[in-house]
Amino acid sequence: MKQGTRRPTIADIAKVVGVSKVSVSNALNGQPGVSEATRARVRAVAEELGFVRNSAARALSGAKAHAVGLALCRPARMLGTEPFFMELIGGIETVLSEGAYSLALQVVADHDKGLEAYRRWWGERHIDGAILVDLRQDDPRIPAMEELGLPTVVIGHPSGSGSLTPVWSDDAAAVRETLEYLAALGHRAVGRVAGLPGLVHTAIRDAAFAESCAQLGLQPLPTVHTDYTGEEGARATRRLLVSPARPTAIVYDNDIMAVAGLSVAQELGLEVPRDLSIVAWDDSPLVQVVRPALTALTRDIHAYGANAGRTLLSLIAGERTAGFEDAAPRLTPRGSTAAPGA
Repeated sequence: MKQGTRRPTIADIAKVVGVSKVSVSNALNGQPGVSEATRARVRAVAEELGFVRNSAARALSGAKAHAVGLALCRPARMLGTEPFFMELIGGIETVLSEGAYSLALQVVADHDKGLEAYRRWWGERHIDGAILVDLRQDDPRIPAMEELGLPTVVIGHPSGSGSLTPVWSDDAAAVRETLEYLAALGHRAVGRVAGLPGLVHTAIRDAAFAESCAQLGLQPLPTVHTDYTGEEGARATRRLLVSPARPTAIVYDNDIMAVAGLSVAQELGLEVPRDLSIVAWDDSPLVQVVRPALTALTRDIHAYGANAGRTLLSLIAGERTAGFEDAAPRLTPRGSTAAPGA
């Protein structure tokens, strides 16, 4: 099995043994997921090929990788247009760099690919911990990460994080504050352009919106779920504004969709805020530079990311933590909200 002068790789071992590269990594690093027979065969082939790598030596010595992993499921082209994730990652990086840790970031097509990345990083000892985002209801990543035994922080509500450590904020409180404010202005027909269905935080906001509307005597219009893009936000806004029961106010689940909604309202000849009030979830420079500037739910996203990074480093250090509840978003009124007809 001589490989010539080329340094043998995990792929070479996988090909000879007839297993995946992830299985080879798990076998070499003492991770679960492979049988003892396969583990022995992998190690024998590795020795025969003369396989040596720094990560394997590091694993045997127990040394830290001084890196954490984040697999982000969304089109790569969207990263530069999403202020939330840029701020969040910036906050995580600030804390990690202070602790001499780096962030391994990979953009993936779906959560299965993301899980593959976490398994590969952990199996090859490239990371000491992980951060999960976009928590879904009954998220299959939760039991998988629990089984791996990888120190993991979930940016999401504890109700969906299993035994993993959550970092979250009270979205329901933010929804209630927003609707109380709109009701006090005199709005009765309120629409909502939401994010992806199936996400835990979307479900929490959906439930809080319905409950608050009922308590305040508001007329809730059907919530329109989208993929958070400006295109879908604009399409959802048109759907609401051309309906017979047109809302006098719309609450958006992110800043990009809210700005798109403002453009659609102006396109249809509506004046904001006289004919339509607009509220954006997550304040950003984007909602402050348009005219009128948009009322928004404000929170320190950079600090949110920093708290997630700090919590993860505590887990990696072997400290016990029940998680961290960050401050709930607070409403910042601006020129896009007023009494109907005012």
